Amino acid sequence: MTDRRLIYFGIAAVVIVLTYPFWAGLVVTGTTTQPELSLPADASACIEDTDFMTASHMVLLNQWRDDAVREGVREYVSQSGDMAGETVTISLTGTCLSCHGTKDDFCIRCHDYANVSVTCWNCHLDPGGE
Repeated sequence: MTDRRLIYFGIAAVVIVLTYPFWAGLVVTGTTTQPELSLPADASACIEDTDFMTASHMVLLNQWRDDAVREGVREYVSQSGDMAGETVTISLTGTCLSCHGTKDDFCIRCHDYANVSVTCWNCHLDPGGE
């Protein structure tokens, strides 16, 4: 009979430990706001529409990497937005950062907010320098 209390306590402890990530996520302290990004002042449009770039920019950059490195393709034809049908050079630093400034002003702020690791800079140089 005395072991029954220990068994119930053990079961309760296991349930609490296993479910902690779920119910702890329900308790939110404070609020967060999206980071203020340094948007291009002189550019009228991005190579694709904003919704696509927000949701799928890494798909595009990975495709660019594969096309440029593996296939030797160095030009991209925009598919949507104000630049649809226009050709741009496939270049992270030469195309993307020519409008968006330095990686710290644009890329890093958003990726830090989303807690996403950015590995682009293992190979690419930041034209703004660090």
